[in-house]
Amino acid sequence: MFPCMKLRVLEELLQDVTDFTKPKINLEQYVTPPHLASHMLYTIQTQYGDIKDKSIADLGSGCGALTIGAAVLEAAFVIGFEIDPDAIDIYLDNIGDEDMLNADVICCDVRSIPSRFDKFFDTVIMNPPFGTKHNQGIDMQFLTRAFELSRGAVYSLHKTSTRKHVLKTAKLQGVVGEVIAELRYDLPASYKFHKKSSVDINVDLFRFEMN
Repeated sequence: MFPCMKLRVLEELLQDVTDFTKPKINLEQYVTPPHLASHMLYTIQTQYGDIKDKSIADLGSGCGALTIGAAVLEAAFVIGFEIDPDAIDIYLDNIGDEDMLNADVICCDVRSIPSRFDKFFDTVIMNPPFGTKHNQGIDMQFLTRAFELSRGAVYSLHKTSTRKHVLKTAKLQGVVGEVIAELRYDLPASYKFHKKSSVDINVDLFRFEMN
């Protein structure tokens, strides 16, 4: 076990993170619930020590839940990559007057992150778009870019129903992956077409180790 603040304390800190006010369906913007984000980060640090004192990229960082969580867990530095300026504005409000000198964000499409960042990060973390009918394949595009950016490990959330496809995609690129946690994504109604107040989605937390 690697040192880490208590899970309960981390989750309480992330409950103060404001999320999307007007989520954009074309970007598949959904809340990363504090419960999910805290368990993801806690597992990464306590089981593998891949946050504290590490350089970290958060792909599709949104309003900053994972970025802020990693910074709080004493990453050397965290850079979020986010395409939506409105989400970045919320992130900047979230860090507010906090003394987070180890967290920053860059506005860009994850798939177009400059090559100077290749193998720049110890750890890449992400809760990528799952890939709807309008964004089919984007989850694997995120994953492929993550492999290029990391020199250590990649941690990514994917729907359990896509497990075989995720592992196959990684294997084709010479990367070994494993499911290190099975979680439930309590997805609140975010768009007008959602009929239920919330839906539980089974998700896998994957760890991919770079060769």
